[in-house]
Amino acid sequence: MRALVLAGGLSHERDVSLKSGRRVLDALRAVGAGAELRDADAALLGHLEESSYDAVLVALHGGAGEDGAVREVLEIAEVPYVGSTPDACRMAWDKPTAKALAVRAGLTTPASVVLPHAAFRELGAGAVLDRLVGHLGLPLMVKPARGGSALGCSTVDKPDDLPGAMVSCFSYGEAALVEQLVTGTEVAVTVVDTGKGPRALPAVEIVPLSGVYDYSARYTAGQTEFFAPARLDEPVAAAVAEAAVCAHRAVGLRDLSRVDLIVDASGVVHLLEVNTSPGMTETSLLPMAVEAAGLSFGTLLAELLDQAAARG
Repeated sequence: MRALVLAGGLSHERDVSLKSGRRVLDALRAVGAGAELRDADAALLGHLEESSYDAVLVALHGGAGEDGAVREVLEIAEVPYVGSTPDACRMAWDKPTAKALAVRAGLTTPASVVLPHAAFRELGAGAVLDRLVGHLGLPLMVKPARGGSALGCSTVDKPDDLPGAMVSCFSYGEAALVEQLVTGTEVAVTVVDTGKGPRALPAVEIVPLSGVYDYSARYTAGQTEFFAPARLDEPVAAAVAEAAVCAHRAVGLRDLSRVDLIVDASGVVHLLEVNTSPGMTETSLLPMAVEAAGLSFGTLLAELLDQAAARG
């Protein structure tokens, strides 16, 4: 196996991607897989033409790493890769689209409204926000409709906080997804498919010390407490796993994904997001789930690369 790990890129999540790439590289080399790490830059296509890789693992986050663009280029270059197709990536990257597909598949997701920046500005921010609070109530979660790592995300407990949250959100994207804030047990479920159909690994429970799982809580060691597997009753754990696999299938994902969910006080499972290029750093959730399942991180990645090479 000669694999290429793509990391870096030019998104807001470049630093996280580089950490993911180095972690993946170390894991693959630890199990004897020949792997190289390379940035996704203007020299990539030329490098792919000059080199011969069995498969590529995309460890890019945000922007082109998750919206299908890089995978589209890999398909044009006829290089096999681990992960979902460009079309599926585009649907997962657009959170409102992924939510709509999940609802169509029978899943529950927080009630929400999508507001493009242009509509927010042209229709009168004050009037729109008043109606928004009247429609969804409080508290709210404001997040970019496209984006990752909780960048541009804010919780809103009172109406006066909403304008600032919207401005922060629009600094990371052209549209805001405003959701009813569901409280409860937040979990992330890794879904893998090594050829026998998608299966859920043990859920990882997320308990941020600040109460909000923001960028700092995600990537600063000691800011969040994790439980793998999550502290869920068996029926709830089964429901969480079923919801994650259902979301994976509903969006048309392949090989590997991470599904973020929250279980409310009554035991209802709510889908939050679907991720096609989950983080793989030392504080990321996917490696924790792999370890909780009793699997080797490097071996799993090598199996997915072998599968991609055979598919290609």
